[in-house]
Amino acid sequence: MNDGDPVAQLTEHQAKAELARLAVEIRLADQAYYQEDDPYLSDADYDALRRRNAAIETRFPHLKRRDSPSDRVGADSASGFGKITHGTAMLSLDNAFTDEDVIEFSRRVRRFLGLADDAPLELTAEPKIDGLSLSLTYERGRLIQAATRGNGLVGEDVSANARAVEDIPETLSGAGWPDRIEIRGEVYMTHTAFAQLNAREEAAGRKTFANPRNAAAGSLRQLDPAITRARPLNFFAYAWGEVSAAFAPTQKAAMAAFKAWGLRTNPLFASHDSLPGLIAAYHALAAQRAQLGYDIDGVVYKVNRLDWQARLGQASRAPRWAIAHKFPAERAVTRLEAIDLQVGRTGALTPVARLAPVTVGGVVVSNATLHNENEIARLDVRPGDDVEIQRAGDVIPQILRVINPDRSGRPAAFAMPQTCPECGSAALRETDEKGDVDVRRRCTGGLICPAQIIARLKHFVSRKALDIDGIGARQIELFYRRGVVSAPQHLFQLPARIEQAGLTPLQTWEGFGETSVGNLLAAIDRHREVPFARFLNGLGIRHVGETTAGLLARTYVSWASFWGDVTAAAEAPGCDAELQLLSMDGVGQTAVDSLKAFAAEPHNREMLDALLAEIRVLDGAAPRSDSPVAGKIVVFSGTLDTMTRDEAKARATALGAKVSGSVSAKTNILVAGPGAGSKLTKAETLGVTVLTEAEWLDLISTG
Repeated sequence: MNDGDPVAQLTEHQAKAELARLAVEIRLADQAYYQEDDPYLSDADYDALRRRNAAIETRFPHLKRRDSPSDRVGADSASGFGKITHGTAMLSLDNAFTDEDVIEFSRRVRRFLGLADDAPLELTAEPKIDGLSLSLTYERGRLIQAATRGNGLVGEDVSANARAVEDIPETLSGAGWPDRIEIRGEVYMTHTAFAQLNAREEAAGRKTFANPRNAAAGSLRQLDPAITRARPLNFFAYAWGEVSAAFAPTQKAAMAAFKAWGLRTNPLFASHDSLPGLIAAYHALAAQRAQLGYDIDGVVYKVNRLDWQARLGQASRAPRWAIAHKFPAERAVTRLEAIDLQVGRTGALTPVARLAPVTVGGVVVSNATLHNENEIARLDVRPGDDVEIQRAGDVIPQILRVINPDRSGRPAAFAMPQTCPECGSAALRETDEKGDVDVRRRCTGGLICPAQIIARLKHFVSRKALDIDGIGARQIELFYRRGVVSAPQHLFQLPARIEQAGLTPLQTWEGFGETSVGNLLAAIDRHREVPFARFLNGLGIRHVGETTAGLLARTYVSWASFWGDVTAAAEAPGCDAELQLLSMDGVGQTAVDSLKAFAAEPHNREMLDALLAEIRVLDGAAPRSDSPVAGKIVVFSGTLDTMTRDEAKARATALGAKVSGSVSAKTNILVAGPGAGSKLTKAETLGVTVLTEAEWLDLISTG
């Protein structure tokens, strides 16, 4: 996000305006997160807003607002719930983003307590759960009320809903609990439960949740407790507020007491007596996130001794004895469960990593693009690997690296298939005229490939192809969805296809009537005769678009003649038929290879035969036979003064000449301008007629 001008460069006037803006932005973000359970900022962007606000207040302390976000926790309670005042405020935590931040936190604690650098300082570490904070009040061991954080002082009364959470006991077990205690923790939803909930919501036609945190918060804050009861929520206890009597000397002992009382505590909670051990625990948890089954966004460190916690106290909205070491923004570690293939509308095969669901940038993701086989080889990703993923903005996540490339039992390296997983056609990597191999492998199935068919059919009826009035994208999608049209020839069999599918006549369908259906069928019948160029363009063969199709139609005139050469070239690469195709200026090896690949597929040949049984391809525009260059093979080389090279080629073609890009023994005329170079030398060697531009213009003007 844009943080504006650097704080050090702000004038006092600018700083005042910026603090006002930040107060509004942070308040709105808090409302979206705490009240509406629908945050629109990532954690990183939200943290950046708060850091900027704090930095400006540090530089201009006299400008601190009465409604400063630095003094506020959460947001006011939403309407629809009763209000509960917390016995002690539910504070937030300051954040650390680097190992150095954690070291500085330790230094601050030591300075405040007057501890020497080598004096023992035990700290605890536990996962920072990404859920909804909840305070449970127990009197004489019985749950009497439950409240959300709210604004830190007053929360929402969700007592009835909290009783529906299996991990929250109605009555504390064991003994030793104070007569009154506020036990605090986090309500969350596991990845498995989240996926099941979203599947049910989608099946019921309701809005799905963006991530488990939103789902957990939305489930706990239902006005109807029955809805909460139907949703699988969990709870970890990790802190306490108001308490009638001391019950433990350390944070570690308090967590043991909670567990003995029947409350769930995080099994990864641990204490550390050295900073290296503490920071190592952070990195271990970061690597372990993928296997936890629930979302965490960092690690919380706390001073273990409770008497030291009391001495340290708090500063505005956060305690001095605790800090949250956040994970890097927009990244996560998860497990790659499988590599699947998707076939796009242009036939490109894209490998997709199927991941164990994990939250990245506020959104749960379960797949990431692997782009192409070169990228898979570079990363050397294999099913079962733990991988680090990154998400920027709203784009699909990408895999950055494999965490455990040396693990035992890794499967063999992934190999891309040589055939399309959708239709079984060959999947090829093209080579361009420079000899560079395309990074993408593409299906050659074209119009018979289910993954491509809708886009291909839309192109087939489009304005630059058959241009059939009354059939557009909406009609194609409807006909395909109802199983009536799945290949181009089916359009010319529409009434029969509808009847064979057991459907009512088209005129009874919504949006159709007698008149519109009559017009549609008449338009289809008018296109049972199709110009060569439009027909070839309509087939959607890669690298054979409108321009190339027009050139081929003008050169070959007859579809049968053209397709005969393409078929021969597919069966015997390098034969005279392929050389004839390549001799045309404007038709390169890439286009010829695409034609050959299309013709080599039995599926495509069968489709073409069925289509040609329904329509007739009209000959291309016959070249002029009365011009002096009709039927001649002409090559242009060097600089032309009176017209561009493209204009010269177009005019020659219109006069019936065949324009080639290279000189051979079959060349009849070379039009040579300044800089003709090697083509001129070769033409002279072969005895080809060489004309200047002026001589060429004189020649064609006599026709």
